[in-house]
Amino acid sequence: MSDLFDLTGKVALITGSSKGIGKAIAEEMARHGAQVVISSRKADVCQEVSDAINAELEGQSGSAVSIPAHVGHKEELQRLVDETRSQLGKIDVLVCNAAVNPFYGSMADLPDDAFEKILGVNIQSNHWLAHMVLPEMVEGQAGSIIIVSSVGGLKGSPTLGAYCISKAADVQLVRNLAVEYGPHNITVNAISPGLVRTDFARALWENPDILAERTAGDPLRRIGEPQEIAGAAVYLASKAGSFTTGQNIVVDGGSTIT
Repeated sequence: MSDLFDLTGKVALITGSSKGIGKAIAEEMARHGAQVVISSRKADVCQEVSDAINAELEGQSGSAVSIPAHVGHKEELQRLVDETRSQLGKIDVLVCNAAVNPFYGSMADLPDDAFEKILGVNIQSNHWLAHMVLPEMVEGQAGSIIIVSSVGGLKGSPTLGAYCISKAADVQLVRNLAVEYGPHNITVNAISPGLVRTDFARALWENPDILAERTAGDPLRRIGEPQEIAGAAVYLASKAGSFTTGQNIVVDGGSTIT
């Protein structure tokens, strides 16, 4: 069989991986042979996910460990990286998936603390975490960094302005890191999902009428599933994506082309 998508022997650290898109990415990377780190704020949920992956893949090369952390705190991110190295060795793949959106409404009504939290968690923490793992990637002259952005970063919004700004910034962070670290054989890319069936977007798909209205103009006429985003992440982390860098892969059922 081809090894184009094989991740055997790779260590993948994935933030926000106890549910939704991050969980699906961790599961698929493990199924493709990677040792994955499940991380979010809640230790019990992280452990449940890692236990389920290990039970599914018992006897295979893929596996999971649980290392909870709050991505908004720099010292916790450093502990997350240090503990990953201690348990699994050097980090080959970093997936920055964790994000927040504590405010819904006009930017004129956006509280300063909410704006600061969105920018801090959605942009600054990705900057911190990337630079915690980049030195060892440079040393090994290999590595893949993936930031989960959003189609919100490609257009304006009357109610999600700060979130969309942060996601647009993530795509530019990817471009900058790709330029800086490409000479070291490190790829840096973004994935921008459209509407996906996650808790984060529950308000947009839980009601059948709202969902039908939201997807009526999309070419595929349906919501996406977390696993459909995970496939793009496996591609970017594997040999298949080794010549792809600085890109934003939009996985949205075609919503942004209509």
